[in-house]
Amino acid sequence: MPYFYFDYTYLIYVVPAIILSFAAQIAVKNAFSKYDKVYCLKSFTAHEITRRILDANGLTHIRVENVSGSLTDHYDPRAGVIRLSDTVRSSTSVAAVGVAAHEAGHAIQYKRGYVPIKLRNMFLPIANFGSRLSMPLILLGILLSMEPMVFFGIILFSAIVLFQIITLPVEFNASRRAKETLLEMGILTEQETKGASKVLSAAAMTYVAAALVSLMQLVRLVSIFSKKRN
Repeated sequence: MPYFYFDYTYLIYVVPAIILSFAAQIAVKNAFSKYDKVYCLKSFTAHEITRRILDANGLTHIRVENVSGSLTDHYDPRAGVIRLSDTVRSSTSVAAVGVAAHEAGHAIQYKRGYVPIKLRNMFLPIANFGSRLSMPLILLGILLSMEPMVFFGIILFSAIVLFQIITLPVEFNASRRAKETLLEMGILTEQETKGASKVLSAAAMTYVAAALVSLMQLVRLVSIFSKKRN
């Protein structure tokens, strides 16, 4: 009995999650596009605001650099740098400011020893290992009819799912820190912060959807493997 073929289990477990993932991607693009046209009253660029938030939290050593692309913004803890995308860095829009503050939120998490981000870093090597080997092991186990190999591949895939689940509180917390900081520092008005919040909430849903897709794939693998053994 093959493990990877299109049958009713794929329709039940995976397809709905994939549809949700596409919907989440569309939602974040729409939210960003809407609030990218709403400009902050104080006219600070996303780069300037990121710098101000970092400095206010004693993170003067963290650099703020540019990275090509659209919404490719991220914090690199190893390099000690926040990279803002072309669409965000020089913008004064509510959407861009929200995204930049979110990345600054990640830097603050590291400084304050936020527990979920520590757990996430612990699982990162395992998740990277699993992302490279889980599916090849499962497929090879099928071809060679070696159930232990398939089982080990599923265990590695489980590590990927666990990593994505641990990532969720990290992302939600960074967004919460961003919204609170923008208000407390007087960077955005309450109304502007609501707009930034909508962008960040939509972005957070992409992580939820991605985790759900992986979880449903795992459920399907376990279901098929269990039936095979029985």
